[in-house]
Amino acid sequence: MKTGTKNRQIANAYYNIGLEKARSRDLSGAVTALKKSLRFDKYQTDARNLLGLIYNEIGEVGAALTQWVISLNLQEQDNLAEEYLRKVHAARGYLELADQAAKKYNQALIYAQNDNEDLATLLLMRMVEEFPQYVKAQELLALLYLHQEDYIKAGRCLYQALKIDRYNPWVLHYMDIAKHNTGKADVEKRKLQNAFSHRKLQDDDIIMPPSYKENTGWQSVLNILVGLVLGAMVIFFLVMPANTETLNAKHNQELKNTLEELNQKNIEIDSLNQKMEEAKSAQSEAEENLKTLQNSSGGTLAQYQNLVKILQAYRDEDQKTATLLYVDTDWSVLNDGVLNETVAWIQKDMSENGYTLLMNLGDEALAAGDVAGAADYYQKSLQIKGDNPEVIYKLGMAYVTAGDQETATQYFTDVIMNYPNSEYVDDAKTQRGY
Repeated sequence: MKTGTKNRQIANAYYNIGLEKARSRDLSGAVTALKKSLRFDKYQTDARNLLGLIYNEIGEVGAALTQWVISLNLQEQDNLAEEYLRKVHAARGYLELADQAAKKYNQALIYAQNDNEDLATLLLMRMVEEFPQYVKAQELLALLYLHQEDYIKAGRCLYQALKIDRYNPWVLHYMDIAKHNTGKADVEKRKLQNAFSHRKLQDDDIIMPPSYKENTGWQSVLNILVGLVLGAMVIFFLVMPANTETLNAKHNQELKNTLEELNQKNIEIDSLNQKMEEAKSAQSEAEENLKTLQNSSGGTLAQYQNLVKILQAYRDEDQKTATLLYVDTDWSVLNDGVLNETVAWIQKDMSENGYTLLMNLGDEALAAGDVAGAADYYQKSLQIKGDNPEVIYKLGMAYVTAGDQETATQYFTDVIMNYPNSEYVDDAKTQRGY
């Protein structure tokens, strides 16, 4: 059997395992199996699409988009990934919500790693209310609650996570800890023991009653009187003095404990006041950082969306849209390894053709009297290929047309100083008045 055929068979076997695990909501196990399937055959489209669906189900939308983009790039025709991408983009506000959730999770993780557990907890609490299917966030929030010994809240988070990913090993481990510390583990154990501890009586089993001996009336009266006398003597001579001494000692100890508690409370109040001031300062900083993150358009998920749109533009043979999206994409965040080939191909095409297209668009805009549009196209062309004296000179001329001679002079000087052998150097000197 050829190696390629054998690898495909192994990949299909792992895909079937992943499919069964997904049906039983063992999503963690399904992810593991599907990754193994793709390791043996990266063209296993069904495995890749299912992996994307699972990532989306557990709230990791960026990872889902990555798998579907790769899938569509490897198989353009008859691919369900195209439908999945269309539905995700059609769901109003879903991608924005997922993007904000990912940012908040990452920020909370930073807080937790830097011992700012209160801020991490606060951020995650808000986030899981908005995006409860994010299993990693529920897991991290539960872990913070466990560390704070708030086992009830931890259990609630873990329960939500298990509703999505039923056999997640880490979530199950944390749930065992929460149950053990809330007594639920003992209750479940007793229920299990009681279910097997009762034996049905057999026909020959005999229930033995306690022995009984009847007393006469005078004997009963005498026994009662003797008991009363002895009881009174014990109370008067033994119990009362001992109780008095015990009560005094107890009251003294309680008074001592109360004073110690008051002293400790005063210390704790001072410490809490100090921590409150620190927390307020840290919260202000955190809210500012979060605001910056939320207002940023450069989120990782947004870049994956741009990548999807670029590939769609290529399929539609819309080079202009693809090029404009390219210059607005932060390619530094698309470095997870799985997209290297796709990204490299796009960047190569843009370095060869994209900058020229933008320059031509700038020429058309300038000829139509749209000076601002022309300058924008020229600037974007330089983003792709910065060492192009022709575009630099044309950008200078656009500013001359706009009446901004000072800015235009900067570009003409750039041509003169850095490209002395170019065909535009003489024109640049003329514009400078040399």
